[in-house]
Amino acid sequence: MEPIYYQYVFSFADGREESFEIHLDGATLDPLHPLPDTLPDWARLEFMQCENCPLHPIESTYCPQAGRLADLVERMENVLSFDEVEVKVVLGERVVTRSATAQEGISALMGIITATSGCPHTAFFKPMARFHLPFANTEETLYRAASMYMLGQYYRWQSDMSVDLDLKGLMNFYNDVAQVNRHIADRLRAKKREDSIVNALVLLDMFAKTVPAIEETLAELKPLFRPYLTAKLIDLE
Repeated sequence: MEPIYYQYVFSFADGREESFEIHLDGATLDPLHPLPDTLPDWARLEFMQCENCPLHPIESTYCPQAGRLADLVERMENVLSFDEVEVKVVLGERVVTRSATAQEGISALMGIITATSGCPHTAFFKPMARFHLPFANTEETLYRAASMYMLGQYYRWQSDMSVDLDLKGLMNFYNDVAQVNRHIADRLRAKKREDSIVNALVLLDMFAKTVPAIEETLAELKPLFRPYLTAKLIDLE
C-alpha cells in the first residue's frame, strides 16, 4: 500500500509559519521515520510513567507517545492557547483550511500523532487516523469512533473471534487513553511547558470523557438508519 502523508501548516499573525509532516506506512500506519536518538528527559518512559503502561524501560527508553510529540512541543513551546492561527491541513488529494485557536489546531494534529505513536493504548485508534477528519466535533468523533469499533467487531467475527456489540470495549479503550492523556499532560506541566500544548491535550481528553454518553448520541442518530430497520436487506433463510 502507498504511504500515507499528512501535513499541518500553522500560520501566525506575526508571519511565522510552522509546518509538520507525518509519513505513515500505508498498511500498518506506523511512522516511517524513527524517533531521534536523543529526546528530552520528560519523554523518558520512567518519567511519570502511566500506571497502565505495559512497556518496560529496559526495552523502551522513551515513552513512544511523548517521543513522537517532542518535536511539536519544542516548536510550539512559546505559543499561547488562544493565539489565533490559520491552519492548513493537507490530506492526500484534499486541503482543509481553518482559522482557529492554537490549542484547537494543535489538538487536531495531536490526534494523528498519538494514534500512530506506538503507544499500545492508542493503537486501536489507527483506523480513525487513516481517515483523519480535522477539527471534528464531538458528534462526528463519536460517530466515527463507534463506526470504527463496529467494523473492528466485523473483522473479529470474520476471524471466528468473540464480538462486542455493546461498545463496552470502546469505552475501555477511551478509559485507557484518558489515563495516557493525563500523564502526558503531567509530564508537560512538570517541565513548565506553555499552556497551548497542555490545553490541546485537554481538548483530546474531553472526547474521551464524552464516551459514556455515546449511547445517547447514537440514539439521536438512530432515525437516520430507519431504512436499515424497515427493509429486508438479505434473505437469511
